Order: sequence, then structure tokens, then C-alpha cells
Amino acid sequence: MTNVYENPLCTRYASGEMKRIFSADTKFTTWRKLWIALAESEKELGLDITDEQIAELKEHVSDIDYAKAAEYEAKLRHDVMAHVKTYGDCCPKAKGIIHLGATSCYVGDNTDIIVMREAMLRIRKLLVNAIYEVTAFAERNKDVPTLAYTHFQAAQPTTMGKRATLWLQDLIGDLEQLDFQIGRLKLLGCKGTTGTAASFLALFDGDHEKTKQLEKRIAEKMGFDACYPVSGQTYSRKVDFNVLSALCAIAQSAAKFSNDIRLLSHLKEFDEPFESGQIGSSAMAYKRNPMRSERIGSLARYIMIDTLNPAVTAASQWLERTLDDSANKRISIPEAFLATDAILTLYINIVKGGTVYPNMMKRHLMEELPFIATENIMMYCVKNKGGDRQALHEAIRQHSVDTAKQIKLNGAENDLLDRILKDPAFGLTKEELVAIVAPEQFIGRAKEQTEEFINEYAKPVIEANRDILGVDISIKV
Repeated sequence: MTNVYENPLCTRYASGEMKRIFSADTKFTTWRKLWIALAESEKELGLDITDEQIAELKEHVSDIDYAKAAEYEAKLRHDVMAHVKTYGDCCPKAKGIIHLGATSCYVGDNTDIIVMREAMLRIRKLLVNAIYEVTAFAERNKDVPTLAYTHFQAAQPTTMGKRATLWLQDLIGDLEQLDFQIGRLKLLGCKGTTGTAASFLALFDGDHEKTKQLEKRIAEKMGFDACYPVSGQTYSRKVDFNVLSALCAIAQSAAKFSNDIRLLSHLKEFDEPFESGQIGSSAMAYKRNPMRSERIGSLARYIMIDTLNPAVTAASQWLERTLDDSANKRISIPEAFLATDAILTLYINIVKGGTVYPNMMKRHLMEELPFIATENIMMYCVKNKGGDRQALHEAIRQHSVDTAKQIKLNGAENDLLDRILKDPAFGLTKEELVAIVAPEQFIGRAKEQTEEFINEYAKPVIEANRDILGVDISIKV
């Protein structure tokens, strides 16, 4: 423990990989790589920059003196200039050409884009693995009958696998949205103070083609196809909103999944993974709370609300640049990714390691199935026993009302089937009645829909992403 605040996203929830992506080392080494890309491109286009200077810059990409940078920033009140000077101190030969022609957003905004893309790829890997695990779960449980609910009231049966396809369809849609946002991400480039590239045009003595080429070369060196065609000093803050919107969509899907798991846990039809020494409650030793699902819901709520931050920031930018985005971006963007990383890790853990209880599902199903099956019973008796449809309908109505009354008033068992079996108006044998009310008779195309969805939608996604299957999952608390 320390005597200063520490962000719980880092200490409790997010993975080491996502924390590395948003670390100071990643940020400031990327700044230096961007300065190298700038210097190399400027040299290639004719500016007086030597191979020796570039070699010196490359030699010192990672050895960042953070204490010295902090001293400079305390004096200058400017983080970029503090790191320009810190880099220059260890690169005396290249000192004069670091950041040549650039404004702070050259390193700041371009790094934000680079880091967000890496973080989105991390989220993508987790999302694909979640899709894989939910697909496997749906396949395992495709023909396991269970009571379905509307309004959390008993409705027609389904299968556990079919229910899982609802989660799966959401995740696949989220992947499509994430891929769309990854595919349209571009660098800011090097457009200068107000986006006109005036400083670079001056460096190249008014040569517009070289000024345009500078951006293309930098983008290529940093692994991007293109830069945004126009900007102010910054890239449009709509980009941040679009990125977080994709994370928000994942959060919505995960929250819905977590709520379903919490309801199923209450019904004793599903248990989250539970370690042998895990304590569910400090007071009630018997408890097995669905705390992982609850955590998903909690973090998902944070992400959904956090998405408002870039929305308001994008809407409130003035003309070519204001700085009221900066403090907000430093918090809202990393935390959205850290929280999304955490909820997908939990999602995978729950769906992969949880336990389904088919016998409890059957118990709940059979508590309601007699009522659900009444129409089938009536139709069978009309068709095969020569019964009068109206008379049978009235008999079923009376039996159903009496049964429901006894259940609610006295907590009695559902004996509707026994009542029908004893009623000579129906003329049914026990064997006939058991066959009529077999759960598989009431699940419609649930099994087939599950198989079709897996084969037509889920498996193509899995096959297309087989190279990123497999991810280390660690749940701390």
C-alpha cells in the first residue's frame, strides 16, 4: 500500500498488456519515434540533416530521463518542450533538428492515434476470444432445454445454447463496429499550428509537393496508410468519440450478458467460476454471489458514461484549437480502454469457466410447462381422442385456475398434469401425456437456429481470426 491515490483500473482490474499500452514508456518512446520519422523524412526531402544525427536519435529512443523531464516541465510548464530538451541533452549532435517545424500536437496527437490503435487491437483480440468462447458455450448447450422469460416472467421454452446466440450476435456486431473504426483511423500528420502546414512549407522553400510528401512519408514510417486530409492544430475530436463509441457498444453487450448471468445465478441455473478459497460474503458463509458479472455491469456503466466525455469535447472545440480537451483526454481515453479490457477479460473467464445446471433448468421448466403445454394437450385430444375442443378448453381452464390458486396460496406443487390425467374427459394415458409435454417438443427451432448461427456467422469470424485465438486471462480479485 502507498500513501497516494492509485487508480483501481490499474491496481485491480485491467491487464498488464493494456497498462503497458498506456504507460509513460509507450507514450514518450512513441514521441521519440515520431521525431525520428520527422527528421528522416525531412532529410529524404532535402533538408540539411545528417545520418549521424538520425543515428544518434535512434540510439536514445528508450533511455528517457524522467527526472530531468520533470525538472524541465516544472520550469517550462510545457510537457512537449520538456521532452524536446530532455531528448536533446542525450543527443547533442541532433539537438538542433529535433521537432523541426513541428507543433506540440505533432507528437501529442499522433501518439494518441498510435496508442489508441494498439489498444483497439488489444480489445479486438479479447473480443475475438470472447466470441470463440461464447460460440463453444452455445455449441455445448444447443439442445439443453430451459425456460425462456419475457419481463422475467415464464414464457415459451428455448435452449441454453440459443440464449447464448443472443450474446454472440451482439459481440459479432461489436467486432464489425470495432473493425470499422480501426480501418478508418488515420494519423494527424504534420500540419503545423493551425493545420495549414505553413511552417513546413517555409522549410521547403515554398515547395508544396515536398510538404505533402512529408506527411505521406511520416505516415508510412509509423505504419499508417494516410493522414487526415484536413485538420486544425489537432485531429478532429470526433475521432475520439467514434473510438469510444465502439468501446461503449462492447460495454452494452457485456452488461446485458452480465445481467443475464446474475438472473441465472439467482435461479441456480448457472454459477460463475468460484475458487476453492473464495469468500462470497463476509457475513454469510454459504453465499456465492455473481461478483464477476456484477463487476462487468459496474465497469460497463462507467464506460457508457465515459463516452460522453469525448462527445462534449468534440462539440466544444473552438475554431482551430482549444486546450480544454487535453486534461479530459488524458483521463477519459485510457480509462475507457482499461475498463473495456477488464470487462472482456471477465466475460471470457465467466463463459469459459462457469457451470451450467441442466437439472435446475428442467425443474424450473417443469414447474411452468404444464401451463405452457395445455394447448398441445387439447389439440392432441381433439385429434386423437375425438374430444370436443370447447369442452376440453373449459376443463383445462378450470384445472389451470385451481392449480395456480393452490400454488400461490399454499405453495403447492404444480399438479396440473395429474389433474388432467385423472380427468376422463381427456382420456389420456400417462405415457401419452409424458410424450406430449416432453420439453423438446416446445423449443421450436432453438437447436437448429443455434447450429445455423454458429455455422453461418460465428465460425467464419473465428476462422478469419484464428491467428489471435488464445489469450492469458488473470482475474485478480
